[in-house]
Amino acid sequence: MKAEKGVFYRIDWVLVILYLALVFMGWLNIYAAVYNDSYQHITDVQQKYGKQLLFILAAFVLAVIILIIDPKFFSQFSYFIYGIFLLTLILVIFAGREISGSKSWFQIGGFGIQPAEFAKMATALALAKFLGYLDRNLRNNRHLITSVVIILLPALLILLEHDTGSALVFICFVLVLYRAGLSGYVLLAIGALPVLGVLALIVNKFILTAALLVLAIVVFLRSNKRTRKLLIVVIVYLASVGVIFSVNYTVNHILEPHQRQRINVLLGENTDLKGAGYNVNQSMIAIGSGRFWGKGFLEGTQTKYNFVPEQSTDFIFCTVGEEHGFVGSVIVISLFLGLMIRIILNAEKQRSKFSTLYGYGVASLFFIHFAINIGMALGLLPVIGIPLPFFSYGGSSLWAFTILLFIFIKQDSYRYELV
Repeated sequence: MKAEKGVFYRIDWVLVILYLALVFMGWLNIYAAVYNDSYQHITDVQQKYGKQLLFILAAFVLAVIILIIDPKFFSQFSYFIYGIFLLTLILVIFAGREISGSKSWFQIGGFGIQPAEFAKMATALALAKFLGYLDRNLRNNRHLITSVVIILLPALLILLEHDTGSALVFICFVLVLYRAGLSGYVLLAIGALPVLGVLALIVNKFILTAALLVLAIVVFLRSNKRTRKLLIVVIVYLASVGVIFSVNYTVNHILEPHQRQRINVLLGENTDLKGAGYNVNQSMIAIGSGRFWGKGFLEGTQTKYNFVPEQSTDFIFCTVGEEHGFVGSVIVISLFLGLMIRIILNAEKQRSKFSTLYGYGVASLFFIHFAINIGMALGLLPVIGIPLPFFSYGGSSLWAFTILLFIFIKQDSYRYELV
């Protein structure tokens, strides 16, 4: 693509339209979530929906700026961008404002900026840059360790800010490592860890350990490369046993009390419908009450009477379920799935390894936010407080996801060139 062709030449308009549709629907649902008869004007900047409109206009400006910039800028300055946001993560620990127990916000006038949201985008760039070189191979231990460090550095800094939810999001970059050549067995093992952790909380530890031993023996006996496989099986088994016997300590002594309560509620050990389980219970009531077609725009009673806390942010999806029902929920989910599938398909068309891996980073971040946020609203996952992209109220989230997506759209417009 040449500059004289124009800013919008050869960009994927399907991705742009999906983005615009999600942003517009998100804005309307924020309006519905905080609607008040006394403040009916949708552009009232004193209300959340008015502020969100300003955030949306600023996001559009950011999108256009990204489309103007030479795509080589993002690959050449990936490490610099990553370093800048690591620095902001350090600074916010000392100079940030504490909100809901997390010291992860810079207060600028009447607005707050959360560096953790932008650090996700920066990590996707840095990881794609490092693994984008043709001589980088994850079978090389040094390359694998460096990749893991790139992912863990921002995650650990965010943990120091007591923002566990945002830190957990970084596990999604394992999918980028898989696309870059990480063994599928490693991916499967990492995916099995949360399942093993849950089982360790509800099943007798010694029974679980014995069952894993039987499974390890079966896997070893079915292996052809017995010497090498034995070492791998032993390591995986010992690591699994370590997880089994450390879960209780982690839950009871490391997690915050409210996080522990949320896990207990999810596992059914503590109903607590007026405490830790209140948000989720009210969210499920709201979604269930919408039935097939929903109650109609601005007609949700759970929404209108503020039964669901944090409804414009963490629990925005229950507004969709109550007012637009099963049909509206399916439409929103389909739009998100369409966006992620389109990104993956386009990522596979890139000639540049950097662009391919960055595309997988983008899709992975969208997926984990989408899955966890909706899973929380449906009571399938513990509440860890991460936004639904383009739907949840807030400038940081909207701007970070806009930048994340439009960098890929810009890279994709150069898919036939090595950038």
